[in-house]
Amino acid sequence: MKQVNLAGRTAVVTGGNRGIGLAVVRALAAAGARVSFTARDRGRADQAMAELAGLPGVLPVVCDVTDRAALAALLADPVDILVNNAGVIGPIGAIADVAVADWARNIETNLVAAFHATQLALRGMLARNGGTIVHLSSGAAFRPQEGWSAYCAGKAGLAMLTRSVHLEYGAAGIRVFGLSPGVIDTGMQAEIRASGIGPVAKLARGALGSPDGPAFCAAWLCTPAANGFVGQEVDIRSEDYRRAAGLSGQM
Repeated sequence: MKQVNLAGRTAVVTGGNRGIGLAVVRALAAAGARVSFTARDRGRADQAMAELAGLPGVLPVVCDVTDRAALAALLADPVDILVNNAGVIGPIGAIADVAVADWARNIETNLVAAFHATQLALRGMLARNGGTIVHLSSGAAFRPQEGWSAYCAGKAGLAMLTRSVHLEYGAAGIRVFGLSPGVIDTGMQAEIRASGIGPVAKLARGALGSPDGPAFCAAWLCTPAANGFVGQEVDIRSEDYRRAAGLSGQM
């Protein structure tokens, strides 16, 4: 595993209070970045800070990413790094059965809010001639999963947003990536297991990966060493990625 140095960088991580998001906050801060992260309420923010155990340079912000005014306030000042991690899995269910409002709420959180955060961050990044955006992607963006129609559609849209940002702003110094983290032991996976729907729900918890793997990957993508992957979907299980990041042979 290669050393990551992000000293002097500023970062925002959406949905950074638990799971992969919290691990990303920890990895970025440990690499020297000043990190703000969103949590939907004060209790979740305080719990995350307790788990971070006084790691310097970290600021929790109570913000629901679907609250556009709150998100605009969070990203009013320029940042060097944006990690769009906030997301939901539900509704889990057959297409004929799920409520349209619940389906739309998923898209609002997983795709529209990520677009809005990207748009807001881009303005400051372009003014400073560069920046890095990491979208938490998923294999579900490319392979439909039973019961996950909203999640799959939202992640597919996010993958196209990654490509669109690269097309429009890559030449202006904007580095953008989609990061597919694999099947990780998070609260989202607990929801999937509870649903009992589809093959992922049948996976034993012991078969799931740690959030630390994708967190390291997100931090490493923020360094020039990852320039060969700019504009792409990066799967942490890919041997090309693992070799470049110094993880070859490790799982």
